[in-house]
Amino acid sequence: MMTAIKDMSIRGDVKINEPMSKHTSWRVGGVADQFYTPADMDDLAYFMSVLPENEKVFWLGLGSNLLVRDAGIRGTVIALKGSLSDIRVLSGNRIEVGAGASCARLARFCSKNNLLGGEFFAGIPGLLGGALAMNAGAFGSETWAYVESVTTMDRYGNVFKHSPDVYTVGYRSVTGPENEWFISAILKFEQGDGEKAAANIRSLLDKRAQTQPTGLPSCGSVFTNPEGDYAARLIEATGLKAYRIGGAIVSEKHANFIINTGDATASDIENLIEYVQQQVKQKQGVDLHTEVKIVGEAG
Repeated sequence: MMTAIKDMSIRGDVKINEPMSKHTSWRVGGVADQFYTPADMDDLAYFMSVLPENEKVFWLGLGSNLLVRDAGIRGTVIALKGSLSDIRVLSGNRIEVGAGASCARLARFCSKNNLLGGEFFAGIPGLLGGALAMNAGAFGSETWAYVESVTTMDRYGNVFKHSPDVYTVGYRSVTGPENEWFISAILKFEQGDGEKAAANIRSLLDKRAQTQPTGLPSCGSVFTNPEGDYAARLIEATGLKAYRIGGAIVSEKHANFIINTGDATASDIENLIEYVQQQVKQKQGVDLHTEVKIVGEAG
């Protein structure tokens, strides 16, 4: 364990043995050895520069696409919620967005500034940093279609600016420079009628509420959609709606959601994920791949 908590130059919030169940939308997960929320970008750069070379680092957004195992995370979690969240108009239809800004807030910002195209962000339950890392999408649109450039930070606090051609971007997949993390992006939209954008957001959220189990502890979509098909259709066709392991259950409303009914462990959820994969493979002949990221150590 590092001793950065004693470094008075660090202005951000540092916690020891922080329960990750407080920071994930599934509300499960063991403790993180160290949990740091930066005060600002300079504070983050300094923190990274003083981390020991061998300290493991995990970057956390809203924890909405994440399963943390029951024994938690060894090393340091860097949490962007409540930090690096500024959004500002640069010129015309270009905006700069911090990685800690929520996608829902980004959608509202676009509509208020008469920018069209960003409405789909209202359907992504995470922060921009996570959306950039996985090319998150909703309602037929994806994050990287709007990226003009990104700013990243490496393991030592150095900052870089990259154009999209540095990255290989696919469906829920982004690969680029290793050991760099997104801290902001410049996004480009179309100028238009903000009232129309706001109406689109309301319509999209209504559609989501009708088809997805919103308001219940889940991670959103558990599996990526196979090419030409839908994970939810395959799971439902396999007869797995409402199938339960421990406190984890496949949603009856949308089969690509797994719900924590109140007392699920991370192991319950992971076991249910694996069972769904096995059954869909056996009965439908299709390999389902997780969209959710599974991290940490098993209990």
